[in-house]
Amino acid sequence: LYVHCYRMLGSPQDAEDALQEALLRAWRGLPRFGQRSSLRTWLYAIATNASLRALERGRPRVLPVDLGPAADPHADPDAPLTEAVWVEPLPDSALPSPEPAPEARYEQRESVELAFIAALQHLAPNQRAVLILREVLGFSAKETAQILKTTAASVNSALQRARAAVEERVPARTQQATLRSLGDDEVRELVARYVDAWERCDVDAFAAMLADDATFAMPPMATWYRTRRGIAIWARQSPLSGDWRWRAVATRANGQPALAFYAWDEDERAYLRFALNVLTFRDSEIANVTAFIARTIESSDPEAFERHPEQPPDPRQIAVTFERFGLPERLV
Repeated sequence: LYVHCYRMLGSPQDAEDALQEALLRAWRGLPRFGQRSSLRTWLYAIATNASLRALERGRPRVLPVDLGPAADPHADPDAPLTEAVWVEPLPDSALPSPEPAPEARYEQRESVELAFIAALQHLAPNQRAVLILREVLGFSAKETAQILKTTAASVNSALQRARAAVEERVPARTQQATLRSLGDDEVRELVARYVDAWERCDVDAFAAMLADDATFAMPPMATWYRTRRGIAIWARQSPLSGDWRWRAVATRANGQPALAFYAWDEDERAYLRFALNVLTFRDSEIANVTAFIARTIESSDPEAFERHPEQPPDPRQIAVTFERFGLPERLV
């Protein structure tokens, strides 16, 4: 139910709030349940409607690549957006491991991949609910209509539109398929090479791992970069300039390899939490990096965002990107 709410809302915190509301409603409504449907259908109906109410109260969440064009790597970064508009990462430890229903089109891990979650947020709320209920959870058209208090014909129509919209936005091959084809050993080797390049501030080694059309985004910064060349230009003058020292801890988010990056703080004599990088592979190249930055974004000085590792930690972003993942506070 929690992961269902996350798919609907794109935020672990929003999902927790929706789940809390849903469980409270379920507890209060249990005497009236009457077993007119299965308990599973009844609970998903309550959780879906709690998520739909949450969507009415807030704006859709996105990733920077969905918000505007790629930035000029030579230019200063734009000011970040302070409101909660960003899709947020989910630790793999939150994922359930049930057998999917035979009717489900997406595997459990495929259905939380970052690209899939971001694509869902572009759907109208009812289409989003229909796609998840039918294609991820394997509910029938009749059951989905019962959950959403509509007709099976309306469900099938919404499903067709939702499928087409999602397929336009997600890669043809899922991350799960790519990771299986690479194998665990090669994935570990690629991740180790990525970490080594950053810890040595080796721009050429980092760029060599990127696909020609790779993207690098840094929410809550709206600024993002495209192409191997553009990302390398930005990296050389900013994070890999040699002004900062990095260490990384491997983890997993949204069914994908991820790295928690720590930046050296001279006063603390330790590496402090900076960003959670979620990696997306295409074959053996990195097609996308989404780096969820955990430092403050409240400064009005544009130079602060050029030198983001020197900014103080943001408690909410720390909670989203490090504490939720059970990652250490510092490295020494």
